[in-house]
Amino acid sequence: MHSSASAPAPVVAGIDVATAAVRVVCADVHGTVLAEGRAALPRPARDTGGRSEQDATRWWPATAEALRQATAALPARGAEVRAVAVCATSGTLVLTDTDGTPLGPALMYDDRRAADLNARAQQAGADRWRTLGLTVGPTAALGRVAWYARHADRYPGAARIAHTPEVIGRALTGTPVAADWSHALKTGYDPLAGRWPDEVWEALDVPAHWLPPVQAPGTPAGTVCAEAAAATGLPAGCEVRLGMTDGCAGQIATGAVAPGQFVGVLGTTYVLKGVTRELVTDPSGALYSHRHPDGWWLPGGASNTGGEALATLDGDRLAALDEAAAARGPARCVSYPLRREGERFPFVAGAARGFTLGTPADDAERHRADLEGVAFLERLALERVAALGVPVSAPLHAAGGGSRSALWTRIRATALGLPLHVVPRAETAFGAALLAATGTLHPSLEEAARAMTAQGSTVEPVPGEKAALDDSYGRFTEALRERGWLPAA
Repeated sequence: MHSSASAPAPVVAGIDVATAAVRVVCADVHGTVLAEGRAALPRPARDTGGRSEQDATRWWPATAEALRQATAALPARGAEVRAVAVCATSGTLVLTDTDGTPLGPALMYDDRRAADLNARAQQAGADRWRTLGLTVGPTAALGRVAWYARHADRYPGAARIAHTPEVIGRALTGTPVAADWSHALKTGYDPLAGRWPDEVWEALDVPAHWLPPVQAPGTPAGTVCAEAAAATGLPAGCEVRLGMTDGCAGQIATGAVAPGQFVGVLGTTYVLKGVTRELVTDPSGALYSHRHPDGWWLPGGASNTGGEALATLDGDRLAALDEAAAARGPARCVSYPLRREGERFPFVAGAARGFTLGTPADDAERHRADLEGVAFLERLALERVAALGVPVSAPLHAAGGGSRSALWTRIRATALGLPLHVVPRAETAFGAALLAATGTLHPSLEEAARAMTAQGSTVEPVPGEKAALDDSYGRFTEALRERGWLPAA
């Protein structure tokens, strides 16, 4: 009688290069996370002048360490990593030489040194940005490319602009890799025309050869070389696929990858992201779109309102208030829990300030009103999307720390009149793993998402509370209009 060893189970690895750390998850064909790794990154150096920099030479060592942890934790001889993808913070880039070596610190996503150059870029490419529904803001990566061009004498041997994933991709494969059109968007890449904005580079005297070739997320970019295999524990020949920005990867990690599917991410602030077949432009600039790996579009907007309203509460106090607020039922007062100046989505109003209509009876009612206020903002966001002609299918996917509150999720579902599907791993590294699985473990991103994000729970609206929340929502939107922040209906 002869025995034969079974073939190792195929696994994919997703890499998230965030601001403070690199995270890696290894998942199987069903989305089960089999191993994880993490390595710290140095804190960005920031000053009062708006500069924000990080040592780009630390990205690869931290990535290799996190990969070693994850691959070492996989079942011995029971799993083999077939593909890997890298996702990172949108807007961070560095100038490199011909070998891909960073020539200085990376300029981070929030670096404002090129605000004036971004203003010029906005003017030079005005027609292009109008077509795309984009605005070149003060921290756009495009201006930092022009800043590098202005100071090229400081960087002898300058050959190429690289976003974080291209630096990691080069280390993994041993050869240059293309940029993905998600990370390239804030650097000026036009995903509709499929090209860099030549008229902007000419206006800002940027060498066109500095810009990398661009391909769709999920595109094969090479294979893991022997040197990288030794450093990471990945098998030599493992496929490397292009990733997406952290926000886009977080979206696909929820399973919202097909037209009509949207996800509401409730963290410190509220973010709405979805999928449409056609490019949708918002004249107000509140909503803008990345391009989907399959050529569709990913419209999204980020509010200044969200879970920050509860940031001062510790876990025990928050749980006690949730329990009391759940027992109370809908609040009689109405809250807009904005804790900073200005709103950016679902409406744009620099003068916006938080307010409360009525006087809460106690802390429990104030807490309940704050939870409802964020739910009202989410409803306003979905109405904004609908007004732009975008269909939203049920259920709405829900992610972020706020989605762990059963009370808040019920309030959101009731205020929206939609079921919410709460997903357990709406994180960048898992989204990167889905991209790695596309074309390796599964034939398409949609099928990868269907197979690997099936877990979660669905929360239905509470019929008995709907009328009260509808009434409060009417008071909420009327107050916004009276203050001139929301246009007339």
